[in-house]
Amino acid sequence: MAGDEQERSEAGPRPTRTAEIVPLHLPPVVEEQEPLPDPRTGDVDEWGRSERVRAFVRKAYDPMYKHWFRAEWDGLDKIPAEGGALLVSNHAGAIPSDAPAIMHGIETELGRPVYGLADHFFKGTPVVGTLWARGGGVVAHPDNAYRLLREQRQLALVFPEGTKGTSKTYNERYRLRRFGRGGFVEIAMRAGVPIVPIAVVGAEESMPILFKVPSVAKVFGLPYFPITANMALGPLGAALHFPAKFKLRVLDPITFDDVEPDQPRYSRSRIMDESEAIRQQIQEALFDMLRQRRSVWFG
Repeated sequence: MAGDEQERSEAGPRPTRTAEIVPLHLPPVVEEQEPLPDPRTGDVDEWGRSERVRAFVRKAYDPMYKHWFRAEWDGLDKIPAEGGALLVSNHAGAIPSDAPAIMHGIETELGRPVYGLADHFFKGTPVVGTLWARGGGVVAHPDNAYRLLREQRQLALVFPEGTKGTSKTYNERYRLRRFGRGGFVEIAMRAGVPIVPIAVVGAEESMPILFKVPSVAKVFGLPYFPITANMALGPLGAALHFPAKFKLRVLDPITFDDVEPDQPRYSRSRIMDESEAIRQQIQEALFDMLRQRRSVWFG
């Protein structure tokens, strides 16, 4: 053993291993990689919207918009020509006819796409959910709304009444329900975009609800099951709207210049106050439009 140690000593020190002389603090070398190709072969965007489908829907819906509902706008120029904005409107009809009219009018008149925020119920319905998404429907979630408004600078349409608005019976028409907890105001504040209120007259009469059947709604898992006046026309009437004259009034945009966007939280009392003020503005506009209306069918 002593002889082996002497031989190693005479041969000189051991060579140091390479791993021991490489400085550990150096950053790893990262090669630049080309971006991955977009796997989507069509024109469907990340939300499921297809511009080809939207173009087809506009073409198919245009005769109903112009000749059935005869939609008439007031103040359409108040909707921003660019940048994000949250459109807020009243909601009505067993099968709501206001959302298609608003989206169609803005897209054809202003040339801006509109994304409709709605309950997850539509997204989860087979076939209907896919068609709804292709036509511009997006699940109404705060994160989705923020991305559309803040990051992508799009127009998003929301109905704060939700199903409370569409499930109203005819004797409750044009009486706005509570606008939830004001979540739409907080989204607009966080995204740093204006809120544009829109008052719609005509949707209440296009498919009025006479009464509801809760037991049937429970069986099918529906928010409500309505019995409408349209059903008197037979099976076709269940899906066909009456030709009520549509009038849509765009109110002055509401901005929050005194509020910094992207804050972790906002004043709850301020949010509720703003929400109620917007609800009241739309309600007063509806009453004014109804006073001026001479006929449900001719405006």
